[in-house]
Amino acid sequence: MRSVSPRVKALAAAVVCVLIAIGAAVAVDGRLDRHWILRGLVLIVALCCAALLLADQSRVFRQAITGIGLLMFGLVIPVTSTTWSTPPEVDFALAVATDAKNAATKKASSTVSVDDVKAAVTARGGAVGSLKTDRAPEVRGADAFPLIVRAKPDEGRPRACISFTHGLDAKVRAC
Repeated sequence: MRSVSPRVKALAAAVVCVLIAIGAAVAVDGRLDRHWILRGLVLIVALCCAALLLADQSRVFRQAITGIGLLMFGLVIPVTSTTWSTPPEVDFALAVATDAKNAATKKASSTVSVDDVKAAVTARGGAVGSLKTDRAPEVRGADAFPLIVRAKPDEGRPRACISFTHGLDAKVRAC
């Protein structure tokens, strides 16, 4: 039985890394920051590991190290960065953004208003704006976009920011 050439294995690994990187980036919700720069840098390092695996076939230990680097930068980091891209506060903000957009659409409005977002947050049991404390007595992020939304009204953090661009297109980020 013929074995596959190490060079073919390295090229196949590089192609798999590119496919995983693209698939992991596209899997993130479009309303979130997809961290393109970080994903690009991780892909470059994974391709460098594949190039080292392709070019240097002399020592088994060196092949093992580049193989582990390829596994980490080609599979583990892209998949975990996709999995961790939506913490609970961002999931709450995405649900609020969807509810606010649906409310605006139901009213036949071409834009989502601050009141639509406030109603959606209240309906989900959350709060809008930063938490009022003795140290920070002024509530921020409750009157204009970007709005600060909190899933739990009695907690200041974690929180997320929602803004709407071009009427109904939501952008959600951690703040």
